[in-house]
Amino acid sequence: MTQVDHTRMANAIRGLAMDAVEKAKSGHPGLPMGVADIATVLFTQFLKFDASAPNWPDRDRFVLSAGHGSMLLYALLYLTGNKDMTLEQIKYFRQLGSKTPGHPENFETSGVETTTGPLGQGIATSVGMALAEKMLAAEFGKKVVAHHTYVVASDGDLMEGVSQEAIAMAGHWKLNKLIVLYDDNGISIDGPTSLADSVDQVKRFKSAGWAAELIDGHDPKAIAAAITRAQKSNKPSLIACKTTIGYGAPTRAGTAKAHGEALGADELKGAKEKLGISLEAFSVPDDVLKAWRAAGSRGAAAREEWEGRFAELGSRKRAEFERRMRHERPASLSKALRAHKKALLETPQNVATRKSSESAIEAIAAAMPMEFLAGSADLTGSNNNKAKSAVAFSAKTPKGRFIHFGIREHGMAAAMNGIFLHGGFAPNGATFLVFTDYARPAMRLAALMGTGVVYVMTHDSIGLGEDGPTHQPVEHLAALRAIPNMRLFRPCDAVEVAECWELALNRIDGPTVLALTRQNLPQLRTNAPNDNPCAHGAYELVAAQGDAKVSLFASGSEVEVAVAAQKQLTERGIASRVVSVPSLELLLAQPADRQKAIIGNAPVKVAIEAAVRWGWDAVIGQDGEFVGMHGFGASAPAKDLFKHFGITAEAAVNAALKRLG
Repeated sequence: MTQVDHTRMANAIRGLAMDAVEKAKSGHPGLPMGVADIATVLFTQFLKFDASAPNWPDRDRFVLSAGHGSMLLYALLYLTGNKDMTLEQIKYFRQLGSKTPGHPENFETSGVETTTGPLGQGIATSVGMALAEKMLAAEFGKKVVAHHTYVVASDGDLMEGVSQEAIAMAGHWKLNKLIVLYDDNGISIDGPTSLADSVDQVKRFKSAGWAAELIDGHDPKAIAAAITRAQKSNKPSLIACKTTIGYGAPTRAGTAKAHGEALGADELKGAKEKLGISLEAFSVPDDVLKAWRAAGSRGAAAREEWEGRFAELGSRKRAEFERRMRHERPASLSKALRAHKKALLETPQNVATRKSSESAIEAIAAAMPMEFLAGSADLTGSNNNKAKSAVAFSAKTPKGRFIHFGIREHGMAAAMNGIFLHGGFAPNGATFLVFTDYARPAMRLAALMGTGVVYVMTHDSIGLGEDGPTHQPVEHLAALRAIPNMRLFRPCDAVEVAECWELALNRIDGPTVLALTRQNLPQLRTNAPNDNPCAHGAYELVAAQGDAKVSLFASGSEVEVAVAAQKQLTERGIASRVVSVPSLELLLAQPADRQKAIIGNAPVKVAIEAAVRWGWDAVIGQDGEFVGMHGFGASAPAKDLFKHFGITAEAAVNAALKRLG
């Protein structure tokens, strides 16, 4: 391209972004205007993609971490010919039901790789994508898997703490196909970034093991040369692109006023006149659009060549690759877990559910050794989610299937999203349940996007004992249950653990938390029907002798307490039943008739859980009895704590007797 050609193509992005934000009277025009030159060079000269096949497995991934600048991405999708991104969609930017929401949403818009907007999430998620690429390339070969992950990140992305976790991991793992284009415009909402920040980002990234350099973000030759160098690097690369936010705006360019609001009619007119853009809204010159469409179809040849190479793989390897990219589980998984449950019934395990999870993982890893990808935030020996056969992943062992994330819970959770979105793996990551607080932003995005990741969260209550209230989760079950599309399982024994693992791995439209104990629990289940009872969220574990007067509901370690209470009530001649509730929110999602049948009609309902009451009233009613936590825990042995806080069979019996009068 000549300089004139480049300028006109970049201005097409700027014009569409300004017009869309102006029409919506809402949005962020500054970033698309400032980054247009970078995006034009990237999409026309480097990015490997085919607009007609946005899900081609070996495409380069493009992540707009600075999701507030979403019109940059929408303009690019339209200009390059993505069939779902029409000019009408651009005109309905930020309107209900459009494919152009305020921040990019991968579940709404074809061509959007991941949902971004909460700053830092995009760059952290991209680490998972680059990691998945490296692993798949080692397994299937570089003729089938050889693509880059490009990220546009803002000052705000790099200020967020999760960015440090992400760049440290990427540098340590030498993810050299990860290239971050940093929109270094020196402006944030409050004004110049110098108000709050003086970090030298180039030095920061270099210290984390990256190649990093500073260039002029409005010089297409400098941009192209920097990307070429990055592609040849044996490290991940940061290209800090010095840009002007709101480039071209006569009075707002380079100021915070260009960041997050429409330019206004006069400023818009002045910007278009200055840039040489037609004053007609949403107009793109025919020759410019044609050039952009040519860029969008440029990758068709590369895709067809890839399809030819892929066809040369053996039929079994091709089928394996395609199955895994669909997130379809192998038939061997259910067979392996059936055998595992059969063994449990023959030889019961009275162990902590984190240990019975470890046993289930051995069966799972044998059935899906290359796609089952586990990791821990420096708590491997406590979380028990590393299979004996698993080799640790590193830059030198890319076929390793256990990831040491370090003490980076947030970075771990975000990377898991990227791994799942890339395709090819069933990721799970582990830490203590209380530290979901550190991972929550990425977990929330997982629920929003519907990524089928699994969180192995151990030490799930005061039952962890002596570490005390800083480490004892009491509000966390309720907080996680409150996240839409987040599924939480708190299994009561080894059989339920196996059933919950099976449900978690087969759930590919949303994340799952497995809340597991530190303390040993008895195996209460004596059967394992093919119709997985945990799939309904709850089921009757112990039936009443006669019409039940009391229903005892419990999850996890407290099911043992409920069973003991039921026995005491029976000895008193009071018919009662026990309902195990591994997933409260899944129970409440059941059809009304099934829900009613599980909950039953006993006049007295008691819930027992070593956590706060929130959520249980939907089962027991506001007048139901709750045996659980009403504040923070304490430091002491677990048995002493359960007695101290009144989470005992005797307390449950007394609560029932009080209601019976």
